[in-house]
Amino acid sequence: MNTQKPTILTAPRISSNLHIGNYFGAILPMIDMAKHRSDDYQINMFIADLHGLTTPIDYSNVQPLVWSYLRTFVAAGFPLDLPNVYLYRQSHIPAHSELTWILDCFTGMGEMARMTQFKDKSAKLSEDRISVGLFNYPVLMAADILLYNTRYVPVGDDQTQHIEFTRDIGERINNRFGEIFTIPETAKAQHEFFGKDQGLRIRDLQDPTKKMSKSDETGKGVIFLNDTPEQARKKIMTAATDSRGVIHYDYATQPGVSNLIEMHALLSGQTVAAVAAEWEGKSSYGELKTAVAASVSDFLTDFQHNLTTIDDALLKQKLASGEAAMRTLANATLLRVQTAVGLR
Repeated sequence: MNTQKPTILTAPRISSNLHIGNYFGAILPMIDMAKHRSDDYQINMFIADLHGLTTPIDYSNVQPLVWSYLRTFVAAGFPLDLPNVYLYRQSHIPAHSELTWILDCFTGMGEMARMTQFKDKSAKLSEDRISVGLFNYPVLMAADILLYNTRYVPVGDDQTQHIEFTRDIGERINNRFGEIFTIPETAKAQHEFFGKDQGLRIRDLQDPTKKMSKSDETGKGVIFLNDTPEQARKKIMTAATDSRGVIHYDYATQPGVSNLIEMHALLSGQTVAAVAAEWEGKSSYGELKTAVAASVSDFLTDFQHNLTTIDDALLKQKLASGEAAMRTLANATLLRVQTAVGLR
């Protein structure tokens, strides 16, 4: 059906400022993929700005967020000079919205109502704030993936249902109209391809039983990439630990301490095993926090310096070329679907 290389695709949803969990858990692994696998795969990295509208957001902050995310990619090392690596904004490719509508017409209400992420997110909103966009979020995500002949999408366990839905709706269209879409690999195959343990999941500093999240309203448990080193240091020093009084790396019994050990490993470029061994059996949580705070401070200082060195003209040039190329590819897929259903 197509001769392009298989596509690896990923996209952060804009919602609020990015944090170090996003940086190490999602952004760095994809940049590593772009740098080392673009000879064999087409790499698509885009800003999911349409997805950002599914829950209440400060609309005046959408554009600043989009550009903050783009510049973060570059500061983290996203390659602007590789020809098979594409950077674009979801809303600048109209085919995403057009294909979503067509797929909506082949999607059952029951399928969407069973989505765990919709149940979780809608439970946190008053009834009048639950949008149709949040309800059919997986259909837009399916369009994001199917438009580009995508094989692989690095997602967490909370998105597994969405990958399986994408496969279902793609196969549904193919079974009805012929070979229209490339079907992405199963969630199991996705995890095997990327590695299930790729990117440690940094936990919330105040509640280390849950992952660090952009949606944390207090911000006390989150180290944002735009925090000053001093703000980050204070958050580390007030991180929740426990009353055991002995440092031991074990998430079951000491999640707060274990989270600090993993953060220190990521930020200092050491293995978790090495850091855990260094601190095993020591009694001063304060010393551990001080060491982690220093590594966080050094990281933010370097990262924020990198932001000041970005060539914005080069970034805009990469964005323009990526969006032009992706429009062509997405429109070709959309035309196949429009023709199949009789719109062309």
